[in-house]
Amino acid sequence: MKDFFSELLTDITQINYDRPIAFSGRVSQFDGNIIQCDGFPAHVGTLCKVQVSQTKYVTAEIIGFNNNQNILSLYESGSQIKVGATVTTLDEGSKISVGESLLGRVIDALGNPLDESSLPKTTEKWPLKGTESNPLLKTPIDTPLDVGVRAINSLVSVGRGQRIGIIAGSGVGKSVLLGMMSKYTTADVVVVGLIGERGREVGAFVKSVLNSDSKSKTCMVAVPADRSPLLRIRGANRATAIAEYFRAKGKHVLLIMDSLTRVAHAQREIGLALGEQATAKGYPPSVISLLPKLIERSGTGTTNEGSITAFYTVLADGDDANDPVVDTSRAILDGHILLSRSQTQLGIYPAIDVPLSVSRVMNEITNEKHQEYSKLFKKYLSLYMENRDLILMGGYETGQDEELDLAISLWPKLREHIEQAENTKSNFESSVTSLTDIFESKQNG
Repeated sequence: MKDFFSELLTDITQINYDRPIAFSGRVSQFDGNIIQCDGFPAHVGTLCKVQVSQTKYVTAEIIGFNNNQNILSLYESGSQIKVGATVTTLDEGSKISVGESLLGRVIDALGNPLDESSLPKTTEKWPLKGTESNPLLKTPIDTPLDVGVRAINSLVSVGRGQRIGIIAGSGVGKSVLLGMMSKYTTADVVVVGLIGERGREVGAFVKSVLNSDSKSKTCMVAVPADRSPLLRIRGANRATAIAEYFRAKGKHVLLIMDSLTRVAHAQREIGLALGEQATAKGYPPSVISLLPKLIERSGTGTTNEGSITAFYTVLADGDDANDPVVDTSRAILDGHILLSRSQTQLGIYPAIDVPLSVSRVMNEITNEKHQEYSKLFKKYLSLYMENRDLILMGGYETGQDEELDLAISLWPKLREHIEQAENTKSNFESSVTSLTDIFESKQNG
């Protein structure tokens, strides 16, 4: 009898309590994308498999509940789902696999490799939607981050742990600018989330960045535009979670999210499918609540942690700077960089509209001399651009305005300073020196 109880106790201790219990139900309604099935215990975000045939299954995610029914959305559109098909839980979907092996790799929203290599060998877990943090325990932003772009380093200086938006319309060189920062930054780790972009653009970006010296410190999460809205949101959360993991390891991370607008569009699709009422420009309230939840996960860590410096691209549809997503993002972020179509027409790349771009922490991370010259640069650049048409038409005569005369004389140097070839790196020190030389050489002359 004693041996029996000893063996029973041994068997009990070997039970795997961490393995989730699989629940199942049957499809009661399907409209081509949204599935309703029998209600079973599971939370929003749980991954499930839906039976298509005796041997084939497709993946779906629980997005809500209604009248004791589970509501799911498919990851793959066009699936032939029949009423009565079995729905079985796969994973709670709340944690993802992370580790150093992700560096140099390209994965999708579910962590599967896209670079034709084996699955990354990851041994650690991290919450997909992050963990709550006490804002009072976060370290202040007091150190600049070198992003390798002269105009940003010197005129819109970015600090470690800052969240900044890149506001741009289509075709103004946004992807090129992001590629330059990915390759030339001094951050320890670079995490890139390519969310909702064109497949061709994703491929070109990956080849450009991962073929450089930065490959060993870069991880990419790519979810092209033709993937389901759930995968786009999960991809944004996965990229952020990976950045959080490396921050917890004491690394200084550069997180690039391209684009925040596509994430908002994905949430709009889900919200409208769940019956939310559309508000401004068709965006339901869940979109406005999603953006701060995602953005606030980046930033500085606690004393023993690193930081996440985040760049979020925001698409200004029709160059509308008052778009709801643009407006909401600008209020949450610690600054923004505006890309100007007028500068692309002048052949100035990167097309950063310096006078309309702002970094809210620049005064905390730069000295007074740097700040003074940055203000002067913006002043004279703005003055020249406002009067450019008048000058070119011959409507202005030298001597009528002393400051405008100075702006005209400085224009070649101002333009040279903000222009930078895609294959050229400009570190923080040389960027500041270039800015200083513009005005000190003028004074000495």
